[in-house]
Amino acid sequence: MTPAVPYPVLPRPSRSATHGALWCAAAAALAATRTPRARRAATRGLASLGVASLTVNVLGRRTLRHARPAPVPLIGRPKRRPTTTSFPSGQAAAAAAFATGVALESPAWGTVVAPAAASVALSRGPSGARLPSDVLTGAALGVGAAFAVRGVVPTRGQVAPPARPRAEVPALPDGEGLVLVANTAAGSAERARALRDALPGAEVVECGPGDVPAELEKAAARARVLGVCGGDGTVNAAARVALRFRLPLAVLPGGTLNHFAYDLGIEDVRDLARALREGDAVRVDVGRYSCGGKHGVFLNTCSVGVYPELVRERERWSHRIGGWPAGVLAALRVLRAGRHPLEAEFQGRTRPLWLLFAGNGTYHRMGLASGRRKDLADGQLDVRVVHGGRRPAVRLLAAALAGPLTRSPAHAAVQVGRLRLDHVAPGTLLAYDGEVIEVEGLVTLEKLPEALIVYRPIPSG
Repeated sequence: MTPAVPYPVLPRPSRSATHGALWCAAAAALAATRTPRARRAATRGLASLGVASLTVNVLGRRTLRHARPAPVPLIGRPKRRPTTTSFPSGQAAAAAAFATGVALESPAWGTVVAPAAASVALSRGPSGARLPSDVLTGAALGVGAAFAVRGVVPTRGQVAPPARPRAEVPALPDGEGLVLVANTAAGSAERARALRDALPGAEVVECGPGDVPAELEKAAARARVLGVCGGDGTVNAAARVALRFRLPLAVLPGGTLNHFAYDLGIEDVRDLARALREGDAVRVDVGRYSCGGKHGVFLNTCSVGVYPELVRERERWSHRIGGWPAGVLAALRVLRAGRHPLEAEFQGRTRPLWLLFAGNGTYHRMGLASGRRKDLADGQLDVRVVHGGRRPAVRLLAAALAGPLTRSPAHAAVQVGRLRLDHVAPGTLLAYDGEVIEVEGLVTLEKLPEALIVYRPIPSG
């Protein structure tokens, strides 16, 4: 009689998770959804998995050498019995770390991943590879690794600005009264149509970048709420129109850079649709620049010096060699040793400057995460200055790594409500929300406190 062939019923989930293959596939599936929240969840899950694996393999098993348990009955036995020590369970740690990391960034996606993670962890004991204590300890280490990663790189929910000050705006249950202008060059058409599906009463106007200003003017003349879908430059244009027509603004991120929308807590159609249906909105500050007959507003940042030059240089090359290579080439060209810093009068003293950056609101850094604004109505310009001198690249890097309110011979940071920059040389570039213009003479930056009303989801509780 032919002996029975072992049928590994329970170990199958365990085998699929070997070397993290299952979690890499899950991360790829999340990233393929092309939503910012899902991509961040996938990245956080993999980072948590990496920390957990390092902890288990480098610290746990080399410190605590536990033998494997005795073989289990034939039906549950794996074909290849592991030879490493059993404590703690590396696969249980990886499963728990990935699922917890995903859930911390996106609870909805966490519930999707959790069953697979639980299946992998539970399969380790019956397979004969681990004792229950090995599995539980591994899972605990995985959860701890995910929280450790969150301590270093906070989730977006941890840095969301407070929902204040609240503003009275119309609730649009089906979107009627909303006219949204979508910049098709920013790849926003798909999102704009998704918003129209979610709010069938809304009117969506799709146009190219050259027609955006005119279409915004037309939309504002017939809208109760002015909507915009595009990057920061498109949103800036919409903010100018909304301020002039005294309309609330609804922002749907759709471009390459969406700093303002993300700082509001709006990442996708669901966030904006919920705010519109429930009539949730806040007042936010607006920055304003003026120079002679030129004036405008900025929602994110305004700067002179190296950064505007880098933006213009990057735009010159991006259509030829692509965005990232153009950025690297632009940095090398702008920061070459032979360049001279800008000279201007700042705070009553004429000095050379490599960069003057003014943020509309104070930018904070949490852990290793990039700067975010905790409050979009704090009444402050966050001014960072990199003084002129030798080795501009070193000075700029030191300023980038330093936190707010720092002072050194190379850089300084202060918070003010108004700023004057005098004796600016002709042809100096000024960048605001990704757009670049030339300025000279006296440049004034100031705040317009709580000037703009913007829809945003209000967190419960």
